[in-house]
Amino acid sequence: MSDLVSITNNNHVRTIRLNRPDKKNALNEELAWGIVNAVEEAAHDDDAWVIAITGTGDSFCAGLDLSGTGESASPLSDMDRQLDDVHWVGRFLLSLRTACDKPIIAGVNGVAVGAGLSLALAADIRLVSRSARLMAGYPRIGGSPDGGMTYTLPQLIGYEGAMRFLLENRTVEGDEAVRIGLAGEVVDDDSFAARFEEYCQFIAQRSPITARLSKRGVVKATTAIDLESHLRYELANIRRAFESEDAKEARQAFFEKRDPVFKGR
Repeated sequence: MSDLVSITNNNHVRTIRLNRPDKKNALNEELAWGIVNAVEEAAHDDDAWVIAITGTGDSFCAGLDLSGTGESASPLSDMDRQLDDVHWVGRFLLSLRTACDKPIIAGVNGVAVGAGLSLALAADIRLVSRSARLMAGYPRIGGSPDGGMTYTLPQLIGYEGAMRFLLENRTVEGDEAVRIGLAGEVVDDDSFAARFEEYCQFIAQRSPITARLSKRGVVKATTAIDLESHLRYELANIRRAFESEDAKEARQAFFEKRDPVFKGR
């Protein structure tokens, strides 16, 4: 397992920690595939009854590392990589929801933006720290949602709520995240780690068979679309967005810390 992903086990709870605190756990290829691999390994380990995902340092995940640093750590062969049009972004949702029938609990201990927020939303249950900051982030870099956010977000906060959250690109902190439905519990920062561990252990007291069958039923009842096809559609959209001149202007403005000037092309 990559050093960028830390794995611990305690009483049937498998905790996966994003371990790139110097970059606010921003996603490069190595970290992203490390998360996918860790979830899929836990899904097939009968000793892991509950899977916990959280971040190290003061962040959950700041989204895609726009600096582009870090070498590719894709587990795919050259041929599979050429054929794969879902990549790790789509696998966040597929791995957490459809490929894993165990309860997955996200501990949003700090900032969660873009694909990092998509990762949190793909979990079954979320605890959030009071000072955590959740934001879509896509408009700021000229992109459209990925990581399954167009699927998970409307489920949690409704259609208009999702549209407002995405297009306004506003920052939501812990208390509001719970109020609007992005998370189920807000916890003071100084007690967050202890409460997150306590809650995961609480869920692990359930029969793993009961928990897995419960998740299978809820996932089946709430997945009326072809999820894999929808993720491909999402990725096709963000590719189109990123290829536009507006997207290039958005990213340049982001790095130059100024307002972008869009031309609609």
